[in-house]
Amino acid sequence: MIYIGLTGWGDHDSLYPPKIGSAQKLFHYSSTFPIVELDASFYAVQPERNHEKWIKDTPDTFQFVVKAYQGMTGHQRGEIPFASKEEMFDAFILSLTPLIREGKLAMVLFQFPPWFDCKKEHVLYLRWCKEKMGDIPCALEFRNRTWFSDEFYEQTLSFMEKEGWIHSVCDEPQVGEGSIPPVIQATHRDKTLVRFHGRNKQGWLHPADHENWREVRYLYLYNEAELKEWKKKLDILHQQSKDVYVVFNNNSGGDAAANGQQMIDLLDITYSSLSPKQLDLFS
Repeated sequence: MIYIGLTGWGDHDSLYPPKIGSAQKLFHYSSTFPIVELDASFYAVQPERNHEKWIKDTPDTFQFVVKAYQGMTGHQRGEIPFASKEEMFDAFILSLTPLIREGKLAMVLFQFPPWFDCKKEHVLYLRWCKEKMGDIPCALEFRNRTWFSDEFYEQTLSFMEKEGWIHSVCDEPQVGEGSIPPVIQATHRDKTLVRFHGRNKQGWLHPADHENWREVRYLYLYNEAELKEWKKKLDILHQQSKDVYVVFNNNSGGDAAANGQQMIDLLDITYSSLSPKQLDLFS
C-alpha cells in the first residue's frame, strides 16, 4: 500500500471547518489522510499522555511517523537535558509505548543535519543509534550530499540495508552539499519513506535571512507534471518495498494538503477506515 499524509496536522487550514478548535483537528485530519508525521517529538520527548490522546483521536488503522528528538540527531544546541545519551534514548523509546502497543507507530524518522557528513565517526554513530532503537522501525534521512557521492553511493545504500534502516527518499531543492538527490532505491523490504520538501532553492539556501524561516524554506506548490513524474517513482519504490509512506512537508504557504490530496487522486487510492467526515452528535 502507498500511504499519503502530511507533516503535522495543526496548520492545514483547508482541511478544517471554520473556527474548529485545535483539539479536534487531528480527528478531522484523519478523515482525509491515513498517516501523519509527528513533528512535536523533534522539539521535546512527548509525555505518554499526549500519545494516548492522539491514539483516541484517530482510527484503529491510523499510523504515525515520529520524528526523532533533536538531541538524538545532533540538532540540539547546547547540552542535552538528560544525564547521558543512553538516558535520552531510553526516555524517547519509553514515550513511544502507547503507539507501539496500539500498532500505530509506522516508524521513527532520524533526520540528520547538513553537517552530518559521510565519515567513520558518523557511520559508527548510526550503528549505535540503530542498536539502541532495537526492533523499532527507523527511517534515515540525510541532509549532506556526501552520503550519495560517487565514492560512497553504493556503500551508503548497502549499509542502510544491512543495518535495517528504512530509506527516507527526499524531493528537495538541489543546492549542493546541503541537499541530497532523490535516490529511488528502497533499503527495507517492508517500508520506505518519501518526503516532499518543495523546490524553493532560495528559501532552502538562505533561511537565516528571514525572521521566520519556516515561512520561506518550504514555500512551494508542486504542479501536476511534477507529481505525475513522482507517481512513476512511487510505483518503482512500491515494487521494492511492501509499504511506501509519503509525507508532504511543503507547507510554508499551506500547499501540502492540496498536493497530498492531488497525489491520492493521481494514484487512484481509496483508503478505508478513515475517521468520519464529521462528528456524530448523537453517538
